[in-house]
Amino acid sequence: MPYIKQNMRDKYDPLITLALDTDRLGGYYAVGELNYFISKLIVRMWNDSPSYQKANDIIGALECVKQEFYRKQVAPYEEKKIKENGNI
Repeated sequence: MPYIKQNMRDKYDPLITLALDTDRLGGYYAVGELNYFISKLIVRMWNDSPSYQKANDIIGALECVKQEFYRKQVAPYEEKKIKENGNI
């Protein structure tokens, strides 16, 4: 779960802000850049101590990130669009 304590959020949020510097053209981030950023993080974690357990933990975390993003961000957006445009 991404719901970590505030002191941990305070530690990571400035790094996230720095990584997502919005001085880019229109503030748009290419999906390739997101993929690179995530890949670099997990490869560094993996290289620190490779094992089956570590692979399982990383893959599990990625799957949970995907599901949580859909649940908290995409599903509410879709519900909003259904209200605006009607259901199928």
